[in-house]
Amino acid sequence: MENIELRGCLEDELTEICLQIGLKRFRAIQLFEWVQQKAVRSWDEMKNVGKSDRHTLSTRLRFYALDKIREQRSKDGTRKYLFRLEDGETIECVLMDYARTTSRDRHTVCVSTQVGCPVGCSFCATGLEGFRRNLSVAEIVGQVLDITYYVRQEDPDFQVTNLVFMGMGEPLLNYDRVLKAIQLLNHSRGLNIGMRRMTISTSGVAPKIVQLAEDNPQVGLAVSLHAAQDAIRNDLIPMNRRYPLEQLMKACREYTQRTKRRITYEVALTSENAKREEAEALARLLKGHLGHVNLIPVNPVEGTGMERPDPEKIRRFAQVLEEAGISVSSREERGTDIDAACGQLRRQWEGELK
Repeated sequence: MENIELRGCLEDELTEICLQIGLKRFRAIQLFEWVQQKAVRSWDEMKNVGKSDRHTLSTRLRFYALDKIREQRSKDGTRKYLFRLEDGETIECVLMDYARTTSRDRHTVCVSTQVGCPVGCSFCATGLEGFRRNLSVAEIVGQVLDITYYVRQEDPDFQVTNLVFMGMGEPLLNYDRVLKAIQLLNHSRGLNIGMRRMTISTSGVAPKIVQLAEDNPQVGLAVSLHAAQDAIRNDLIPMNRRYPLEQLMKACREYTQRTKRRITYEVALTSENAKREEAEALARLLKGHLGHVNLIPVNPVEGTGMERPDPEKIRRFAQVLEEAGISVSSREERGTDIDAACGQLRRQWEGELK
C-alpha cells in the first residue's frame, strides 16, 4: 500500500485516509492543523492524538521534516537556510523580513521548487549545478513549515505573510505540485497565507503562464525578462529559444486580459546591460502591457563573470522607462552579506564536501 507524504496532503485527503483505517473524521482535522498550522516536526508533538492512533496513521502516512544543515543570518535580518532532503539532496530557501508602518510586519519566504534547475540562466548560481529532480508537494510546503517552526522558537507569534516561488528551480516546470502546495499554504486551517500574497516567478514557460490564468488567477506572476531582444535573451535564458519573446509576451498579454492583474517583469542589471539602448528596447517591448518592471542589480556569482552596475547606471535605466510611461522600481537589496543569490549557499556547501 502506498505510503503518502503527510505534509503534502489536503484536509479532504487526510479525511479519506482516516476513514479508510477506521479513525474518526475529526482526527483528520486535528492532524491537518498540527502539521499545516502549528508546523510540528514529529508525530510525538501531536499532543491530543493518542499514541495508538499516531502509530496507525504512521503506517499510511510518511512524516519527515527537512534537515536543517546550515543557517546564515544577514545584518538586515534576512535568514538563508540550507535543507537536506531524505535522499541527501539539498535545497535553499530564504526568509526576508520587512518592517511596515501597519500593525504587522511583512515576512516573506522565498521557496525552491526543484533540486537544481534545468533552465540554466547564465547569471544564476543554481543553474551552474544542473538539474537533479522536482520537489514533492511535501518538500515545497516543508520549507515554509520548517522556517515557521524554527523562527517560532524565538518568536511564538511569528507568521509568514508572503511567499515567492523564485528560489531554486523553475516553478512552472513543476506546475501541478506547486499549485497543490499553494492550496495547502493558503488553507484556512493551515498557515492561511493569502493567495494574493503569493507570487510565482518564471523564466518564461509560455503555455503554463496561460494555464495559470485559468487555474489560479489570484496568485501573482513575475516573469524573469532580463532582455528585450531575442538574440540577447537567448544567451541569458536558454528557455527563450523554446519560447521566444513574441510567444512569451503574447502569453503575458493573455494572462493579464484574463486575470486583470499586472505582471512583474524582473530585469537583472549587470555592468554590461545597464545601458540606455537596452532600456529603450525594454520600453518598446512592454508598451501597452499591464505590468511593472523590477530592476535587480545582479548578485555577483563566481563562475558567471557578471558584475553589478553602479547606482547611477540603475537610476538612468529606470529614468528611461519612467519617461516612456512604464511603471518601474529597483529591488531593495536583502542579504547581500550572506550570499543570498539562489544556489550560492548550496554550491558553497557542496564545494566543502569535495
